[in-house]
Amino acid sequence: MPTDQPPPANTHCGLVAVIGAPNAGKSTLVNALVGQKVAIVSAKAQTTRARLMGIALEGPAQIILADTPGLFEPKRRLDRAMVHAVWEGAAEADAILLVVDGRKKKLDYLEPILANLQGRKERKILVLNKVDEVAKEPMLIAAQALAGEGQFDEVFFISALTGDGVAELKTRLAELMPESAWHYPEDQVSDASERLLACEITREQLYRQLHDELPYDSTVRPESYTPRKDGSVEIHQQIVIARDSQKGIVLGKGGSKLKSIGEAARKELAGLLGVTVHLFLHVKVDEKWGDDKEIYEELGLEWVK
Repeated sequence: MPTDQPPPANTHCGLVAVIGAPNAGKSTLVNALVGQKVAIVSAKAQTTRARLMGIALEGPAQIILADTPGLFEPKRRLDRAMVHAVWEGAAEADAILLVVDGRKKKLDYLEPILANLQGRKERKILVLNKVDEVAKEPMLIAAQALAGEGQFDEVFFISALTGDGVAELKTRLAELMPESAWHYPEDQVSDASERLLACEITREQLYRQLHDELPYDSTVRPESYTPRKDGSVEIHQQIVIARDSQKGIVLGKGGSKLKSIGEAARKELAGLLGVTVHLFLHVKVDEKWGDDKEIYEELGLEWVK
C-alpha cells in the first residue's frame, strides 16, 4: 500500500512498463530487478495475467515496474482484458521496456507491438534478453533491425535468468526516474496483496507440474486468507477449470497431483511470507469462468467487451 510517510530527501520515483510478447522473459526480468520473486514464471505462454507492480530500489530511486501480460492477438474476453492491461500500464510511464527474446531470428511477430509504440512520447528502451543462450552476432543483427528506424532511445543486452547486464539496466532506469517522493515503503517489493500473490504461486505450480496436460483456460481464486493466533496463516483456494475432463488431471490418482501442487505452493508461500502456511485447495469446474466479472476484479483487470 502507498505510504504517507515522507521518504529521505532528494529521492526519485517513476513508473517503468515492461512489455513484450509471451515468453520473452518479462516476469524473470522484473524479479531480477526487484531482487526477489514478485511475479510468477512459467514456460507456458501468457502466464502473467494481472498487471502486477514490482518495486525496485537503486540508490535514492524507487523504480515501480509494471509486469504486464504478454502481447498477443486477443481472441477471448480474458485475452482482450490482458492486452488492454498492457497498454494501460504503459500509459504515462517514465520509460517503456520492450523485452525481446534474443533467440528468435524472425521478428515479424513484433510488428503490431512496434506499430503501437510508434509516436508514443514515453522513453522507449529495447531489451534483448537471453544473451546466455545465443551468439552475440545474431543479437546485434536483431537489435539493428528493431532499432534501425530510431524507434528506441537505448538498447540493452541482458540475461534476466543469469543476471548478465541486469545491474547496468537497473542503474540506467534509476537515472531516468524523475525527482519525486517514494510511492511505497522502503521494504515493500510489490503492490500485489498477499491473497493475490498466494493464488499466483499456486497457479505457477499448477502450470509447472502439469505442463501441457492442462490447457491455459484455468485459474486459481482466493476463498479465504485467515491469520491464526499462533502467527501462521490459513489459506483456502479454488482451482477453476473449464471442463470436467480436466478434473482428473488436476487431482491425479487418489488426489496425489493436487497434494503435490499444494505442498510445493505451501512451501514457497511460507518462505515468501516468513510464516507457517496451511494451504487448502479444491477443484471446481466452470465452463464460463472466463466471463465471470468477479474473477476480473480479483485479477485487477478491466471488464473488456
